Amino acid sequence: MMDIFNIISLGGGLALFLFGMNILGTGLEKVSSGRMEKTLEKLTNNVFTGVLLGALVTAAIQSSSATTVIVVGMVNAGILKLRSAVGVIMGANIGTTVTGQILRLGDLENSASAGTLMQFFKPTTLAPLVAIIGILIFMISKRPKRKVVGEILIGFGILFQGMFSMEAAVRPLQESEMLKSIFIQIQDFPLLGVLVGAVVTAIIQSSSASVGILQALSSTGAITYSSAFPIIMGQNIGTCITPILASIGANKNAKRAAMVHLYFNIIGTVVFLAGVYLIQHFVGFPFWYTNIDKGGIANIHTIFNIVVTLLFIPFAGGLARLAEWTVRQSKSKIGAEEEENALEPLDERFLVSPALAIGQSENVLDKMGSYALKNFREVVTLFDKYDLKTVERINEIEDSIDKMEDNINNYLLRINEEEITEDESKDVTLLLRLVSEFERIGDYAINLMERAEVLYDKQVKFSEKAMREFHTICDAVEEIVGMALEAYRTKDISIAVHIEPLEETIDTLEDTLKLKHIKRLKNGQCTIDAGLVFLEVLTNLERISDHCSNIGVYLIGHQRDKESLNRHEYIKKMHQGATGDYNQLMQQYMDKYMLEIAGKDNK
Repeated sequence: MMDIFNIISLGGGLALFLFGMNILGTGLEKVSSGRMEKTLEKLTNNVFTGVLLGALVTAAIQSSSATTVIVVGMVNAGILKLRSAVGVIMGANIGTTVTGQILRLGDLENSASAGTLMQFFKPTTLAPLVAIIGILIFMISKRPKRKVVGEILIGFGILFQGMFSMEAAVRPLQESEMLKSIFIQIQDFPLLGVLVGAVVTAIIQSSSASVGILQALSSTGAITYSSAFPIIMGQNIGTCITPILASIGANKNAKRAAMVHLYFNIIGTVVFLAGVYLIQHFVGFPFWYTNIDKGGIANIHTIFNIVVTLLFIPFAGGLARLAEWTVRQSKSKIGAEEEENALEPLDERFLVSPALAIGQSENVLDKMGSYALKNFREVVTLFDKYDLKTVERINEIEDSIDKMEDNINNYLLRINEEEITEDESKDVTLLLRLVSEFERIGDYAINLMERAEVLYDKQVKFSEKAMREFHTICDAVEEIVGMALEAYRTKDISIAVHIEPLEETIDTLEDTLKLKHIKRLKNGQCTIDAGLVFLEVLTNLERISDHCSNIGVYLIGHQRDKESLNRHEYIKKMHQGATGDYNQLMQQYMDKYMLEIAGKDNK
């Protein structure tokens, strides 16, 4: 029987196993840079594609629960449709079998015929060797990407060390009649095995770890195929607990995604159990009552998930409809729920994949920038015709911009607390800066709205010439805001380099228009009240272009792989050693807007 020291060793082995699996998964996630998870965003309704991606993502992050949680978050955010999510959930079950297949290498330990070369593949030799190489790479390498390779190898070594500890801890059970009796009971009452597998997996929230424990117990020689089979079936049900917990507080579709996972595993288990036991009853498996090893456990786990997935692919739509029927939408809440979805891409479920979480932050910032541009356009119309409904709409959009700023900043700080790569850290820094710049553009739009309100309250207007000049500089500012937003969306430096020449043109426009307006004030062509507002408007417009310039500089600096780029130094160097391209662009915008002003003066 096991004593207290064996129990401690078993717990420690399980801890090492889970820790190694976590390091291995984190390392693989860093290598992939979240590319596979991001691909899920572009997923179509093709179930086969979903199955493939689900399997690949899960194999990379070593957790079907984590993949399903990501899917629940995507459905909650409206990025992924429920029907599209079904294939990913099915594929996740296949991907999680990779760990068990890796651990089957332990069977080589019992192979007496292994040659010298095969001795290196025995885990007792391979795991320490891989861990040593991993530690050396991690300690010697200075490049983050090479360190990640070291992390993966270290994780592999720790994973097997955990397995060794668990096997050593359960070795006293080899002669235990009680253990043999328990597995005989499971053999006679398969539902008991399903229950045991489900409960253990639900407690540790990892089917891979649960399978690993069963593989460790197989070294005692007390487990047969007939007793292992129902336990493995139950392990697939127990892994559903994590997505169900993750769906709490989410919208209806996210809850449905969690239910798809549950139904798929329960129905799949029932169908597969029934099929196997019917074959055993009428035909019989020759190996059914023989002892099972690690490879046998891994094979049952893999075959079950592949067969069930292939069986259910044609019924993916039926699973989605069953989940929709179970979690019904309340008609009275449909509109309200849609309103609450504005910021749901910033879902904490995505934090398990920092690359994906950063991508979601980028999407919300894109929307925030669009709102800032939209508000600017709305504000300009107030100087032609002041309208209270437009004012109300502008204030609502500004409230949305402010909420987005707070939520994006908080979310980015949460991402920063995760274990992220150097490149991801730079991405977070860039986004934090851009959030501030787009928010300031929105603020200056509100300042302009307040200036329009002053004109309306005092019942004064700009002169005809002032209005023509106002619209000219507004056209230039609208172009630079749109340019900054497009450069951010596309990450295209060829667009970003246009921003500074246009910003300098707007500076020149501001100075020119101020002088012209002061001249009109002296000549009595414009009232003092309207004149002061006009000068304030020009200042606010120029400030908007300054923030667009900041956006351009940050984007250029980020593309050049620099942690930061001093705006003033960059602009100073650009102006001092101005290239032909810069001069050409500057002349292009000067011709476009300064000549437009000159033309309007002649009217």
